[in-house]
Amino acid sequence: MSKPTLFVEVHILQSLPPSNVNRDDSGTPKQAVYGGARRARVSSQAWKRAARTEYARHMPEADRATRTKRIATLLTERLARPAAEGGAGLTGEQAGRLAAALLEPLGVTKSAKKEDQSAYLLFFGKKQLDSLVRLLDGRAAELAALADDDLKNEVKQLSVVQTLSTGHPAEVALFGRMVADLPALNVDAAVQVAHALSTHAVRTEFDYYTAVDDENTDDHGAGMIGTVEFNSSTLYRYAVLGVHQLRDNLTDAEETRDTAVRFIDAFARSMPTGHQNSFAHRTLPHLVLLTIRTDQPVNLVSAYEEPVTGITGLASESVVRLADELKAVGETWGNKPLQTLATYTAEGDKITEVFGSSLAFPALLDSVGALVGQWLAGGEITPAEKAEADAR
Repeated sequence: MSKPTLFVEVHILQSLPPSNVNRDDSGTPKQAVYGGARRARVSSQAWKRAARTEYARHMPEADRATRTKRIATLLTERLARPAAEGGAGLTGEQAGRLAAALLEPLGVTKSAKKEDQSAYLLFFGKKQLDSLVRLLDGRAAELAALADDDLKNEVKQLSVVQTLSTGHPAEVALFGRMVADLPALNVDAAVQVAHALSTHAVRTEFDYYTAVDDENTDDHGAGMIGTVEFNSSTLYRYAVLGVHQLRDNLTDAEETRDTAVRFIDAFARSMPTGHQNSFAHRTLPHLVLLTIRTDQPVNLVSAYEEPVTGITGLASESVVRLADELKAVGETWGNKPLQTLATYTAEGDKITEVFGSSLAFPALLDSVGALVGQWLAGGEITPAEKAEADAR
């Protein structure tokens, strides 16, 4: 028997002014051809990074994660701290030697090009470093004084891999971790994020700019001349959160509910920062739509396979297209969402019929938090239509 699943899907429509939030290796805003038309694109990696940064901004420093090649340096710094500050009070040389021994079972430093770096970026929680220090149980100075072979044998008795395989911070639980050399450290991501695509065709434009040399009063020409590429777009953004996987990664139901709500909040408010000083492109969405499912996720980007060609704007037509697609998918495949929650500014009977009444965003977060909490507690989420009939 397969285990129960719960998916919370986040569909967002958001307009960006002239901007270049995610560029390729030549500086051009990333693009993709979809439905035979060239679209603006923001890569999933760029928006996951933005969402993770936004999420972490509201977390205490000690509860945050980091993705770095410098795990050996960070662990060395912890071991060199005084015991009163959570360290082991070792000298710099002792701390570096013990840190290297502790990390050797992970295999992440074997092919490293630099002695103090791992071979690749490792994603882990700052509290997990504290756990490694506690794993020494006050024996840090004793271990650091051992000969190399003796130290290696002693470290083998410590559960280093187990320590880094448990107690994950929320960021690792959400976005996952892959370590090719040691699958025991892998964490299945609870979140999947699609590449954001414009609902319409776009074309790249060029901003020609000059800079004046303030101290050069003799030459009235420009001190510098350059160009930057940009476009503007109404984007369809999509992410899906597997609450069941998040619960498995975190183990605690209350933390799972809180993390789910915080992720939705962070994803909705996040924005990649490419060329942000030049374009000040930070906006908020026209629409945040949450669909709750227990069968399978459904990306609704097919609403825009035929590009939107609005004359008086693109956002309102994009919202209508999304409502049409959600309704059509439910009727065609027979798998309507159990619940639909939405925050939007558009008007129209069709939109209200499909999405339900618009909720203020804080109320939307409260509502999805209650639904996730209900499911985690073992309660069944009732389809919206049945809930309305029962209420009557």
